Amino acid sequence: MKPAELFPVLAADLAEVDSVIRSQLRSEVALVNTIADYIVGGGGKRMRPVLLLLLARALGYRGERGHYQLAAVVEFIHTATLLHDDVVDESDLRRGRRTANATFGNAAAVLVGDFLYSRAFQMMVDVDRMRVMKVLADATNTIAEGEVLQLMNCNDPDVDEARYMQVIRYKTARLFEAASHLGAILCDAGPKIEEAAAAYGRHLGTAFQIIDDVLDYSGRIDDIGKSLGDDLREGKPTLPLIHVMREGSPEQRRLVREAILAGDASRFEDILRAVHDTGALDYAKQCAQREADLARAQIDSLAPADTASVYRDAMLYFAAYATDRDR
Repeated sequence: MKPAELFPVLAADLAEVDSVIRSQLRSEVALVNTIADYIVGGGGKRMRPVLLLLLARALGYRGERGHYQLAAVVEFIHTATLLHDDVVDESDLRRGRRTANATFGNAAAVLVGDFLYSRAFQMMVDVDRMRVMKVLADATNTIAEGEVLQLMNCNDPDVDEARYMQVIRYKTARLFEAASHLGAILCDAGPKIEEAAAAYGRHLGTAFQIIDDVLDYSGRIDDIGKSLGDDLREGKPTLPLIHVMREGSPEQRRLVREAILAGDASRFEDILRAVHDTGALDYAKQCAQREADLARAQIDSLAPADTASVYRDAMLYFAAYATDRDR
């Protein structure tokens, strides 16, 4: 589903953000335009812009364009990380279509990712608020650290749950957190509300990534837009595999260990059976649900229950959607 269908209350705002995205992607360099058009055409859930818009609206934002500009910035940073990720992971499929690196080559994908980063920082300067720049600069740096941590964890079957959680909090949850935090900053909401907004995004982002990792062992390619078992081929020890390594039989642990070490998905069906037999998917879903519950616990601070608010309803829906989805 498109983001406007998931969050109809934000449909008009999201249309404005898309307009900003398209206008800011223009370049005098033809290849930048070609790849940018390809990326935009690939769609995406726009979850991070949704969070920023949702928090800004819930907290009474009265500005005219700042929230659209920053929502586009957040999406540019996210898209740049995806472009670089796909090169590092040698991915050839995302959202059901060929990745930019598979279509245009690694060099072009990396350089257009750099263009998106630099354009995002140009747009930040235009907003002219130092706290906004600090939040986004800190988040971008943390995301880069998360990427390196994930690279260090690849092909390491001894990665434990704590190391896994550190990666997803750096790599994924940090930008969710920044987006929510920015929504509160734009409203001059004050420190306590800002912290509640940041926590809401942080826990949602964590839940979201855990479910993404679950879907690599339970989804359908037509739904998730990538090949099942991609994480295993890349040697990534995600939470379902970590659970098998902790709770499985010696044979199941040996099977998973060898697959992670080699980045080998040739025995994916056997590993999938071990994942199901050990209850790994249920365990991971429970972990994601705990994070979603922690996000939900922040909502009373952001939109009190005694106040009728379509934005409160949307925040509750987002917390449910993070864990109850198939793509």
